[in-house]
Amino acid sequence: MRVLRSLAFYIAFYGASLFIVLACIATLLLASRATFRRTVHSWSAWQRICCRHLLGITIRVDGTLPDGPVLVALKHESFFEAIDLPQLLDTPGVFAKVELMRIPLWGLAGRRYGLVSVERDQGARALRHMLAEARALVADGRPLAIFPEGTRVPHGTRPELKSGFAGLYKLLGLPVVAVALDSGPLYHRWIKRPGVITYKLADPIPPGLPRDVAEARVRAAINALNA
Repeated sequence: MRVLRSLAFYIAFYGASLFIVLACIATLLLASRATFRRTVHSWSAWQRICCRHLLGITIRVDGTLPDGPVLVALKHESFFEAIDLPQLLDTPGVFAKVELMRIPLWGLAGRRYGLVSVERDQGARALRHMLAEARALVADGRPLAIFPEGTRVPHGTRPELKSGFAGLYKLLGLPVVAVALDSGPLYHRWIKRPGVITYKLADPIPPGLPRDVAEARVRAAINALNA
């Protein structure tokens, strides 16, 4: 049954994704930014529909975001949460690897939506550009989202945070909401499993804390579902 459910998911989700991507390109070039964003959000919503009705995966959110600008730091265990971010957050600006932004058309669409390119080890100029993009999104009233471990990690592991997170925390001066999740055991496999994916939002971490304190609190909070 899991094999059949997974096969149905791949056909339905990725088959429809082709048409949604074409629609995103069309709205990117021909329609308003609001229409383009709604099209992007439909892809995220379609993943949730397919998860629920084809895979038997439901989503639970434990906690709420505070009002005002915030930096959301999430655990990253599968592609699920990367696609699901527009369902969890209100039109988030997302820090993403610069390599993604170099993909033809996809990179243009990512920049138009609000992805902020991260160029590791590229010096102060790249950092200033990244901060300018992030601050413009904050000024537009949008939350920022980052995967502070830098990449997907297996469920149950606790790698150190990448150094870029501390720099953003210091220079942006925003409260941080750390988010644990447990998508890996259900979604990060060819044969997916039914169950509940939980987002657990920690209490906000105020700006201005010493680096080691802020990193320790974020690392503990994003691993709260790792038992």
